Amino acid sequence: MGLICVMSVAGCTSQAQRAMRPNPYLTPDTRQAIPLSSSAGKEHRAVMLQHLETMQVIVDALVEEDYELAKGLTESHLGFFRHRQALAYGDSENFPPSYHDLALAHHEAAEELATTIPSKDLKKILPAFNNLLKACVACHLEYKVTGQS
Repeated sequence: MGLICVMSVAGCTSQAQRAMRPNPYLTPDTRQAIPLSSSAGKEHRAVMLQHLETMQVIVDALVEEDYELAKGLTESHLGFFRHRQALAYGDSENFPPSYHDLALAHHEAAEELATTIPSKDLKKILPAFNNLLKACVACHLEYKVTGQS
């Protein structure tokens, strides 16, 4: 009976300690808002979704050892070609200079990945792909798009 009491008190204590720890998933959103018109915000979100889908297809191409497809998608959907298209679309004045710096870093990481893919060496490709992911995450941690009517 004494053992049950000790175990229940210990269980309550550990539950209380867990309840006092901050939940890392419930941290406040401190990202800088980029105000865009409703249509521009939707277009921007569509581009971000396309980037994510493209990265999934690139991973699949690498798994299938289709290095030509992986390289082509990286260049055309994530590299400087895509950056030039985005700049031509407009609304770039609504984005702060530091956003453009992060976007440029993303496109540079994509270009680096594209030059690495023909090696067919995953020990070289995966670190370059990881750098691309780091560039994506850095931007998403810093900024969010807010739509305006």
